[in-house]
Amino acid sequence: MSRTPLTRRERQVRRMFDRLSGRYDLMNRLISLGQDLRWRRILLRRVGIKPHGRLLDVGTGTGRIPVEALKCCPTLDVTAIDFSFHMMRQGQKLSGDRRIRWCAGDALNLPFPNASFDAVSSAYLMRNVSDPRRAFEEQLRVVRAGGLVGCLETSPPTRTLLYPLVMFHLRAVIPFLGRLIGREAGAYTYLPDTTRAFMSPENLAATMKDAGLQKIFYRTYMFGVMAIHVARRPT
Repeated sequence: MSRTPLTRRERQVRRMFDRLSGRYDLMNRLISLGQDLRWRRILLRRVGIKPHGRLLDVGTGTGRIPVEALKCCPTLDVTAIDFSFHMMRQGQKLSGDRRIRWCAGDALNLPFPNASFDAVSSAYLMRNVSDPRRAFEEQLRVVRAGGLVGCLETSPPTRTLLYPLVMFHLRAVIPFLGRLIGREAGAYTYLPDTTRAFMSPENLAATMKDAGLQKIFYRTYMFGVMAIHVARRPT
């Protein structure tokens, strides 16, 4: 399915991630209190990667999911796609793993044939695309029948007893770290803003269902501001 060129917002997001590429992984460790790699490993277990299987990671950034996937499953065939060249170059430099097949491309128009992969993963992608449903439709298209699609994404904080603490982390701590370490105050204001404005886990599950995925499961983490969703392509 073809689409129009990237929108103005999408071009701005790509430029922002290009600028963040050198410090992106460090900032993720700090923002998540060291939990982001653990969530990626949980996501990989949920999508059921297997020896000699084929995994596609969409919006791969610096390729942390492919790297973790190959640690636990060395014979996996892994393709990593992103629209930020700088993020992928940083990932290539950090990993040095030639088993990862890097690909520049658009999450709303994946350059792969139907049913090409056994599983598809993404992390922090959906809040940055203009049409999450279409992104899921593309992932459903390229995964085989019965294959799993998994998504790690931020969620708006819920009004629990810890709500003030979570909001302080989003509004003050993350922008401060962005200025101090990431040297990108604007970007680390954008990221908390998109977290607060993004879909709830329930609405994200509904979007996956509207895209044609079935047997949708999700679980939240970090006081509800992170969620892992997994769904299956109908057989």
